[in-house]
Amino acid sequence: MDFLGVKDKVYYVAGVANKKSVAYVTARTLLEAGARCLFSVQRAEQVESVTKLFPGSPVLVCDVEDEAQLGELRRSVARHTDRLDGIVHSLAFANFSDGPKPFHETRRADYLQAAQISCFSLVEMAKSLLPLLAPDASIVTISISNTRATSYGYLGPIKAMLDATVPFLAKSLSESSKIRVNAVGAGPLKTSASAGIPDYVENYLYAEELTLRKRALETREVANAVCFLLSPRSSGINATTLLVDAGISCNTFDQKIVKSFAQHSLKD
Repeated sequence: MDFLGVKDKVYYVAGVANKKSVAYVTARTLLEAGARCLFSVQRAEQVESVTKLFPGSPVLVCDVEDEAQLGELRRSVARHTDRLDGIVHSLAFANFSDGPKPFHETRRADYLQAAQISCFSLVEMAKSLLPLLAPDASIVTISISNTRATSYGYLGPIKAMLDATVPFLAKSLSESSKIRVNAVGAGPLKTSASAGIPDYVENYLYAEELTLRKRALETREVANAVCFLLSPRSSGINATTLLVDAGISCNTFDQKIVKSFAQHSLKD
């Protein structure tokens, strides 16, 4: 039985970086279920690597910092298909090249660049591809599990902006279609992109201890949630951020961790 019901559907996937990325595992799962995927990358030099990951699937270049390229995206995609059943927006970027800084020292240029790539590109992508989207298409973006004073650097409030954008975009599109827009709020993952976030390794290990099962969240688990939201099986879910964190959010005061901290503090 094809539970997802995505066979022969066509999805546009933006943000495949490598085999560790959520976008990669999502696309692989969709293809295994009989769907078709088109991909886009930010830079031309990335085309070859993604083509090797998905031979036979179109790989387009769309730099989401370039308004003209976003405006031409529909025409580029239309060369390969006249219908899209969904969009996967898995784009995030923040410039941490200078290392960790207090939030109030964030440079304006860095913040605006991260906001464009990580958040507003979702709106522009949906606008450009709207003529190709099926009336009941599904758009899914990748957020994070906790955007409140997180140790995700200044990308934290930008992910909060992304969460807030989802219902506004869903409401706007509902005026002329049944297109759904949702996000997956993923807990800490072991991805290549996360490796560039200051202090991420320590936070990842801490998050693993906070999971109720004491085992880190897997990329496939997040990708499975994305595929579910893309599929007709999730037709009743709209304008929502679906939390996928293996129970971290309910376990702030895990007694094992509390006792370990207390014992360490008493020794000091």
